[in-house]
Amino acid sequence: MSKFPSLFDPWTKRDAWRKHPVFSNRAMFSNLFPGFGIAVVAFSVYVLTENVLGIGKHRAVEDKHH
Repeated sequence: MSKFPSLFDPWTKRDAWRKHPVFSNRAMFSNLFPGFGIAVVAFSVYVLTENVLGIGKHRAVEDKHH
């Protein structure tokens, strides 16, 4: 056995792409839902501002009890 078996293995170059960081599990999952983090932040800001400012509060309960 050689000390460096990859130097004499003819398939080493052909299989090198499998170890590239682009194909790691972390990279695959981070690119699964692009823009999801931005969408969560934008929706959270929208809900918070609507609740704080009171925009869009319905007066249906008050209107029913004339």
